[in-house]
Amino acid sequence: MIKSELIARLANENPHLTQKDVERVVGVILERMIGSLEEGGRVELRGFGALSVRSRPARAGRNPRTGETVDVRAKHVPFFKSGKELRGRLNADE
Repeated sequence: MIKSELIARLANENPHLTQKDVERVVGVILERMIGSLEEGGRVELRGFGALSVRSRPARAGRNPRTGETVDVRAKHVPFFKSGKELRGRLNADE
């Protein structure tokens, strides 16, 4: 599911809200989540999972085309850990 599909589905399920209202709500939620991660915080959605930021150290990498060694800078990357309920629902068949 992509963002526009989520907005369309929410708008259909909530006819009292306009498409613009739903877009605004989804946009605000995502912006708050991103803002929290930018500040080094963590976003936890009970039953779904938790998003956090992890640091990756600088390292030496290789250009796959030429084989030449390249310096890869240190960076921060998003990390998602699924919640217990989500894992349980995905593996309910087993």
